[in-house]
Amino acid sequence: MNSEFRANIWKLYAFKFFIGLHLVAGIIVPFFTDWANLSFTQIMILQSWFLLWIALLEIPTGTIADVFGRKISLALGAFAIVPGAIIYASIPNFYVFLLGEFVFALGYSLMSGAEGAFAYDTLKGMKKSKESKVVFGRLEIFYLMGLFIAAPLGSVIAAMFGLRMPMLLMAVPCFVAFLIALTMKEPKTVRRESKNYIKTLKAGVRFFYKHKVLRILAVDFAVINMVGYVMLWAYQALLKDVGFELAYFGFVTSLVVFGEMVVINNYSRFEKILGSKRRYLFFSAFVTGVAFILASITSYLPLVILSALLALGFGFTRRPLMTSYMNKFVPSSKRATVLSAVSMFSVAVIGISNPFVGMMIDWSLRGTLMIIGTIAIVFSLVSRVEEEHLID
Repeated sequence: MNSEFRANIWKLYAFKFFIGLHLVAGIIVPFFTDWANLSFTQIMILQSWFLLWIALLEIPTGTIADVFGRKISLALGAFAIVPGAIIYASIPNFYVFLLGEFVFALGYSLMSGAEGAFAYDTLKGMKKSKESKVVFGRLEIFYLMGLFIAAPLGSVIAAMFGLRMPMLLMAVPCFVAFLIALTMKEPKTVRRESKNYIKTLKAGVRFFYKHKVLRILAVDFAVINMVGYVMLWAYQALLKDVGFELAYFGFVTSLVVFGEMVVINNYSRFEKILGSKRRYLFFSAFVTGVAFILASITSYLPLVILSALLALGFGFTRRPLMTSYMNKFVPSSKRATVLSAVSMFSVAVIGISNPFVGMMIDWSLRGTLMIIGTIAIVFSLVSRVEEEHLID
């Protein structure tokens, strides 16, 4: 039995790696602005549309995972991304992109809550649930390894064959991930209170709403994740602004991804250096804000890259850490549904803010970065997370 569980973990690592092979990641802003001729406002409206569907689908798809199995949910999610990539690469049209984003949202929402629940219940079956922080971190690292390899490759492909080709080729690794998911073994430790879809859905949402610590952790995660998300889009606009060549965009993305992997792989070391888990959460939020302010005042390429490294390295790498902490407060039978509720809350925060961020960037890229950096610094000072909420 333990061998099956160990195989699950390694298959999940492989699954995350192939899902992370986003060939378009390194040139996504030029893809939208140069190939499709969209404004930043339109780009961010598309992202809000995507996140709106993520928010609407998160809990229903999380409940599908709880009722029908995490393996099925993961496989369906990976498979859905294949037509999404093909649709997106077909015609450079805003309304076609709306359809593509809906299909992407369906795929990612099927995977989001199921992934963490599948991993945690597998660890429980091995009696190693205390290792969840390490495993969740490694899952994120394997995903980032995919990005690390795909981003420079995608930018070279774009320079040679056009900006649409990296998007089209994304379908291939996602289909491989679908095949990997089919070989996984559903953890036998999962015990569902009910096969009734509506009952499972209501129970999971009610549990999250009434749990004070989960709400505090979710707010802390959602706000800083939103800030990091802005830099995910802004740094490529900054590279364009300073005249960086398209063929090398992906190499900067790989450098940023490498920084994220370093941070994720050293959560415990940072916590030890800073003296507590709570201090690390403060530090990561504060540094993210400082990085935004640095980006807003410089046109010097090394400092632009440094600001992206810091903001994404510390502000956009909290998901596996916070997922590990939140899992400690959630029973197995509700796990995928509750984690999907948390994810829904996070994407709702980003989705609501996106159109305003897009309009602000069209007004002033650097002014926007200054404002958002200030928000991150203020939030780091008022966060309600306490050390006793952060259980290993």
